[in-house]
Amino acid sequence: MTEQEPDSAEDTERPAWSRWVIIGGTLVAVLLVGAAIGIFAARMSGGDEATATPGAGSVEVGFAQDMSVHHLQAVTMANWARDHTSDPEVKQLAFDIASTQTDQVGRMKGWLMLWDQPEQSTGRYMSWMTEPGGHSGMQMPGTAPAANGLMPGMATDADLAKLRALSGQAMDVEFLQLMLRHHQGGVPMAEYAQQHTNVPAVQALCQSILTSQGAEMNQMRQMLQARGAQPLPAS
Repeated sequence: MTEQEPDSAEDTERPAWSRWVIIGGTLVAVLLVGAAIGIFAARMSGGDEATATPGAGSVEVGFAQDMSVHHLQAVTMANWARDHTSDPEVKQLAFDIASTQTDQVGRMKGWLMLWDQPEQSTGRYMSWMTEPGGHSGMQMPGTAPAANGLMPGMATDADLAKLRALSGQAMDVEFLQLMLRHHQGGVPMAEYAQQHTNVPAVQALCQSILTSQGAEMNQMRQMLQARGAQPLPAS
């Protein structure tokens, strides 16, 4: 038998909407895999103290909830840049960021599911980053959300609209500037959670975030310099 040749252009050209269905399905699949890994890692953590289920308001729950929100905006920006740049270096970086952070979000959502906690907090972002022994839940200096309610490093609606309106190298530079600032804003959360949790799976993920984002920040600084641009001020 011979392979059947496509007998019409309809068989070889998929409608544009089908591409987004495939991409959406892939994203869901990656999140589910990450969630499964997160649940498995949490269950495999050794020690009585490490395996105690974190509750509402804990460092572990707050970190998983807030960092998931932070990461998902990075994934949104990275997916846009990947699909709209013609620069191979920017495209590869955006792909790497979206892939890595989607997996990490899946892990954190897996923990929250296992701990019977909501995926998002209904309270103030980063309220879990408090001074040790604080009597009124006083947040550590430099760890409070900005006046606009966003976590440090996060892009505003205006930032995202500007990114989508640009093209060519101007878009590449805007993406690199926004993503570098975004990475910088997430570092204190990962550092604090790593230092204040006894759950090995959380400690390991924090270290992974710090390592991967540290390397990506160095890369983005170099990429900006090569394109005659400078990083944005921290937010």
